[in-house]
Amino acid sequence: MKQQEQAGGAQPALEHNEARSQYELHLDGRVAGKAVYRREGDRLHFTHTEVDPAHEGQGLGSRLAAFALDDVRTRGLKAVPQCPFIAKYIAKHEKEYGGVLA
Repeated sequence: MKQQEQAGGAQPALEHNEARSQYELHLDGRVAGKAVYRREGDRLHFTHTEVDPAHEGQGLGSRLAAFALDDVRTRGLKAVPQCPFIAKYIAKHEKEYGGVLA
């Protein structure tokens, strides 16, 4: 699953890299953010989320979290937020993403 968006001149590309068990945000052809998970059955345990410090404060982590959680929902899976960023994002957007929690 890939998605491209326009944002202030740069074009972030969002991608699920199943081989690496992570969702990625690409800027200028390189990974600028990732949400790493461990799959156990129908559950994705999100263990770590990071955005390159050069791109922090631009909402890229939130875009990445939304992309990952939308994909979890679309695939009929459940999310286990062990990563504090994903846990806070779900809590902040409980109405939209509360249903994906395991």
